[in-house]
Amino acid sequence: MQVLSPRVDMAAFYERLAASRRRVLMLDYDGTLAPFRIRPEQAVPYPGVAELLRALVNQEDTRVVIVSGRRAAEVAALLPPGGCPEIWGAHGWERISPEGEVGGKEPEVAARAALAEAQARLAALGRTGARLERKPASIALHWRGLPALTIARLREQLTSAWKPLAGGGVLEWLPFDGGIELRARGTNKQHAVKAVLSETASDSVVAYLGDDVTDEDAFEAVKARGLAVLVRPECRATAADLWIRPPRELLEFIGRWRREGSAQ
Repeated sequence: MQVLSPRVDMAAFYERLAASRRRVLMLDYDGTLAPFRIRPEQAVPYPGVAELLRALVNQEDTRVVIVSGRRAAEVAALLPPGGCPEIWGAHGWERISPEGEVGGKEPEVAARAALAEAQARLAALGRTGARLERKPASIALHWRGLPALTIARLREQLTSAWKPLAGGGVLEWLPFDGGIELRARGTNKQHAVKAVLSETASDSVVAYLGDDVTDEDAFEAVKARGLAVLVRPECRATAADLWIRPPRELLEFIGRWRREGSAQ
């Protein structure tokens, strides 16, 4: 564990956590709660994580929220039954409540047309060996596990085929750990975090845990109210306040959060 921001005093944070009766823990999924896998359906949480989350969900003092780039239903399917957390999927475009109610919204017509054009341009590239993922408001190409030369070629091809589409004001060009995504503007993880915070009492203890560059806007949003935590084996340039390594330090952080709540 390494504190990255001079504004953060972890001893004081844990004191507040122990004293508070209202807490909100927001977490990314891939790379944060679960290791990356070439086959996404195999990306189950690190050992011990699911059990801790289930215990937190069942504690009345903590609201557990997963904020993922995946489809919300995909995240739900990877978590064991019993104590389902709230899930925001597709970078905030979808939401599943703890009661299982599904909600969401669609991008505007111009964005949907631009995403269809992006998919058509990708088809024109022929077989690439990468995995295409189409979501409600984005399209992503995943190249995890491919040879470095293949990845370099794909990045160059996508820069030519897709990046111009991000210049029209309706799509965003988003490199991430393992690929590139084009996403409709207007909603992202920051919007999900702000929506949760708008429903959160001002005296609540809040934290957001994430690993990727797509979590940076969420870090910026949460820092006004709480702690931004980078979760990854190696540190990188980030707006986060704290860096922890998975899985050991991740388990320690979530475990302490659970213990402080159950001690009241």
